[in-house]
Amino acid sequence: MAIQNFPEGAIISMPLKTEGISRRKSFVYGTLSGVVEPLGAFLMIVASSLFLPVLPYFLAFAAGAMIYVVVEELIPEMSQGVHSDIGTTMFALGFTVMMTLDVVLG
Repeated sequence: MAIQNFPEGAIISMPLKTEGISRRKSFVYGTLSGVVEPLGAFLMIVASSLFLPVLPYFLAFAAGAMIYVVVEELIPEMSQGVHSDIGTTMFALGFTVMMTLDVVLG
């Protein structure tokens, strides 16, 4: 987590310093921007017993969201033209058929 938080804090602090905010205040604001993540991780560890039954659904939703972002944003041909949703919809349909066949046929 620290590897990701250090550049995040720098990205917050450096523009603030450039705009004339003091070095100390910029550092504090950059540090505060990363404090939320360990606090959220701690709260999730404490509440994990409550979320355990629905965790597979949350993870499936997150995976679906990432697949959508990859198809919609990283494959430029999918989102060009007038009917840009057709490519994304067909990808989702094909992925669903593939996963269904994988589960059914073993």
